[in-house]
Amino acid sequence: MASNLPAPDGIEIQEPPTAGAWGEWNPTEDSVRPVRGKHRVAKQRGGLARSSTVLGVGVIAAVGAGGIATAQDRPQVAISLPALPDLMTGDKAQQDDGGSGAAARAAGERTGIMTQQSVHGADAGEALRNRILQQAESQQDAAAAKARAEAEQAAQQAAAQEAKDKLEAARKTAEEAKAQAEAKAAEEAAEKAAAEKAAAEKAEQARPAAPAGSYSLPTSAYTLTSHYGDSGSMWSSGHHTGLDFAAPTGTPVKAVSGGKITSAGWSGAYGYRIVLELPDGTEIWYCHLSSMSVTSGTVGAGETIGRVGATGNVTGPHLHLEVRKGGSTMDPLAWLNSKGLSV
Repeated sequence: MASNLPAPDGIEIQEPPTAGAWGEWNPTEDSVRPVRGKHRVAKQRGGLARSSTVLGVGVIAAVGAGGIATAQDRPQVAISLPALPDLMTGDKAQQDDGGSGAAARAAGERTGIMTQQSVHGADAGEALRNRILQQAESQQDAAAAKARAEAEQAAQQAAAQEAKDKLEAARKTAEEAKAQAEAKAAEEAAEKAAAEKAAAEKAEQARPAAPAGSYSLPTSAYTLTSHYGDSGSMWSSGHHTGLDFAAPTGTPVKAVSGGKITSAGWSGAYGYRIVLELPDGTEIWYCHLSSMSVTSGTVGAGETIGRVGATGNVTGPHLHLEVRKGGSTMDPLAWLNSKGLSV
């Protein structure tokens, strides 16, 4: 059917197509295939549903209020409309997304939270594990350091004890060596003294007995240094009371005649002194001796009774010989000469 209404602005009205080329199509709800299953019904805005059907109605309304514009002269064009089930499926997907999607998002959020918690838990567990491992390593290091310190201390103590033992052993060895040396020296001294004594006894036995009334010089290898009556500050009485025979220390001192020893010992300024009393009462004093061989008993003329020394008030080793009778001193040189001895 042709319309006599003028064409709206912007729309070209052509001649109607041949009959049967196009049929009038008015989509209604009867032409829509019912949708099965659950679906979400789209909301209507201003009483119209959001679908391709509205688009078609809008196009027809734009042709003109007097009728539907036809374009019979134009070639047929296929109009592709989305299937309502697809739309419904999309709506269902949106509904599902609106319903179960929220649950999925909540589940995802929970999963994310749980994942974050798991990650945080794993991080916390890893940190705790690392801290425990560090503490264990620290304790092991401390134990190892303590063991090393104890080992070093034990080694130092062992070294100190070893050094102490060595020092003690060396000291004992030195003491033993010293004791052995002292014992050997004492033994040698005793052997020497015994040999000297044996030699003196042998010489004494070999010496012929002096006849009664015989006389002998008091010593040998001497030098007369001071005579009887010499004056000087060296003598307490102001003058010399004897005769000095200078000789090396240890030179034998002999009895000038047979007699009895009445005194032997220390005597102040005289040093070691031996007093020999002759049968006629004359006393012979042997002074400044270094040693005394006979200290008592009877001796014969020429018998060794002591040795020259430098004890008492002296300036050098010598034999101070005094001759006394009745408590008074006399000149030893004159007395010896009277006995036939040449001094």
